[in-house]
Amino acid sequence: MDEEGPAEQESWSPVHRERSQTSGSLSEGSGKKRKQQGAPGMGQRGPEPQTSDDKEPCTKRVKPVTKTLSGSGAPSAKVTPLKRLSQSIQRSISFKTEPRPPGYVPPSRTGGCRRRSSKLWSETFDRVSEELSAHEVKRQEVIFELMQGEQQLVDDLNLVKKNYYEPMLTLAILPEAELREIFGTLDSLAPLHEDLLGRLMGLRQEDGTVPELGPTLLDWLPRLRAYESYCCHQVWAKARLDRCKREPAVGEFLRLCQESAFSRKLELWSFLDLPRSRLVKYPLLLREVLRQTPPEHPDHGALQRAVALAQDLVGLINRRTGEAECRYYQQRLSYPDGTPRHPSIQRSSLLLCHGELRNSKGQRLHVFLFQEALVLTRPILQARSCLRVSAGAQAHMLQAADAFDKQQWLSRLRQALVPRPPVELDCSLGPLAALRLDCDPPMDHT
Repeated sequence: MDEEGPAEQESWSPVHRERSQTSGSLSEGSGKKRKQQGAPGMGQRGPEPQTSDDKEPCTKRVKPVTKTLSGSGAPSAKVTPLKRLSQSIQRSISFKTEPRPPGYVPPSRTGGCRRRSSKLWSETFDRVSEELSAHEVKRQEVIFELMQGEQQLVDDLNLVKKNYYEPMLTLAILPEAELREIFGTLDSLAPLHEDLLGRLMGLRQEDGTVPELGPTLLDWLPRLRAYESYCCHQVWAKARLDRCKREPAVGEFLRLCQESAFSRKLELWSFLDLPRSRLVKYPLLLREVLRQTPPEHPDHGALQRAVALAQDLVGLINRRTGEAECRYYQQRLSYPDGTPRHPSIQRSSLLLCHGELRNSKGQRLHVFLFQEALVLTRPILQARSCLRVSAGAQAHMLQAADAFDKQQWLSRLRQALVPRPPVELDCSLGPLAALRLDCDPPMDHT
């Protein structure tokens, strides 16, 4: 006899190996197939040949690293658990702006929505020294983009707290415990990035250049360990948010927020996933700074160590996130009919891939590729107030009228399962069949 988990929580029931066909149908809203694609901009270009531009003054517009690398044609990076967590949400955040015709005047904006800055370093500081080489200009552009990204992330983290967490708590749209489940340790990340932004701003000279970056990064990067708890919790946070959005009050609040100017038409989960997407960009940005830093530059050695440290930290957090994701789906697997949990599934510490596939009959199955097992399942939606009663190979799923009725049944069933000594009959009492039930005698009426 097992009590089911949280109400209306999606789980998956394994398909037995001996069955050649599956029965039942799946809803269109069941698990989405995960796309195997690399994170945008994760490729690298090869070293550029030295040209005369390196020795001559260069004031031409230089594209930021995210724009330059995205079209490099390099093979896509391997999809990791950190990236898989957010592939169900399509984000539309970009630093790019569409070209405007001459004389274009942007419309006025209200509601506190500010546009993302797309200016380059060379456009921000008018008096760029003519003594800078093309590589140094590119180096300063990447550092400037790193600083812009920190500022924008800090703004978005404060936006989430001010426009989502605090109103939902004040208006009692969700209990504080559920809000902590959804937002996790997000509130602790803003001071971390404010610290880096302040350090970078302190390194900037009057002409806008940052001479050395490596020592500051080596001192700050270990603080990224704070991301481990946040990223590992994201798979549970996403599931909790999806369940809460079904409640009318929560769904209406989030809809109004998404239609407001401050949200830039993004869903709440897009904001909650921004720290993770920022985390995986650090190795890319730092490698590009290093690529534009000549070996004789005093910052070259420290930058090399900073790149290695960033890669190690992101790799560690990625592994921890993969293990957390694996545990989550292991717990969500439901084994009906008293089937024991397969040991190879329980031994697996990584979920390599999962998504929706069709069998030869065209039926949809959600397939999990664990470290030691390939599991074919059918998504099921657990209803409220359910309990399962099993005896041997037989099992029955029962649904009570409400939570109170369920607890009454559970209490009585547990009492019935407690072994009791045999009852000795009192021979002085007559058998029940010998009892007689009489009506009340007639009453006199005067």
